[in-house]
Amino acid sequence: MYEASGRRGRSRAVADLSFSSAEVTIVHGSLSNDGESMLASDHALLDLCVTPRPANAQGAFAHHRFERLGDILFVPPGHPLQMRWDGAEVQHSIRCELRGRLAQHRFGERMEWTAPRLSAALDIGSQTVRLLLRRLAEEARTPRRDSKLLVGSIAAQLTIELCRYFEEIAEETAHGGLAPWRLRVIDERLEREALPPSLEELAALCSVSVRQLTRGFLGSRGCTVGQYVHHHRLETVKRLLATQESIKQVADAVGFASTSSLAHAFRRATGLTPRQYQQRIWRSQEAAQPLVAVSPVR
Repeated sequence: MYEASGRRGRSRAVADLSFSSAEVTIVHGSLSNDGESMLASDHALLDLCVTPRPANAQGAFAHHRFERLGDILFVPPGHPLQMRWDGAEVQHSIRCELRGRLAQHRFGERMEWTAPRLSAALDIGSQTVRLLLRRLAEEARTPRRDSKLLVGSIAAQLTIELCRYFEEIAEETAHGGLAPWRLRVIDERLEREALPPSLEELAALCSVSVRQLTRGFLGSRGCTVGQYVHHHRLETVKRLLATQESIKQVADAVGFASTSSLAHAFRRATGLTPRQYQQRIWRSQEAAQPLVAVSPVR
């Protein structure tokens, strides 16, 4: 069982599916202003935030500095994660505890949780992991015949994908990458301005050549600069859409040439049009209003 404590706000589990291989929970709730929380588990725990993370959302494991949280984070067994954020937000998350023997062996006994791996756990940049978590959420919402077999299969695949992800982090660190301060500079630039930066601008900020930037970034984050910027750009779109701005204003703010180009990129990434996403967020905000304060989530 995972535990969450601290100044969090109100939350509820709208769907839950529990087997020996994994427990999947869909959590809807509202986060308090300038909140903080501790997330811990005896098992490997994944959290996919399907709404934007609250402003300035950061996390840190024990004896490590706070870093920006991505939309997918991973909490290794026995490594509590401290989180903090600014402002109040409605947040929906898909959480999955990997409970099988394979996960316990790989993450609890075999994996060495070095500083680079713990840092990488705060922002899992794997589209495969994202899709598998969404598939588990679908099963949690509408369990059917053979759900236990399907969940067990997906849990095993998640375990393998995550092991490969963290093993690659160790290899990339050994072969060199961008220094942590340079990665922070890139993240700060993306947070500061909605318009996407050029490679030349980021290289200048990091005091390296474009070639050094692209090679080092790939070694550090496991994706290209362009992929990372595009993902962050779409996260900015989500945040702006949630503020009820017009889609045209959002497209202009993040540098899309037209609303149609924004819609194409957004639908390709999320499966929803910008309008459908807005409507879903607004309905969720309305549904969250009458929630009564409850004790901290398990």
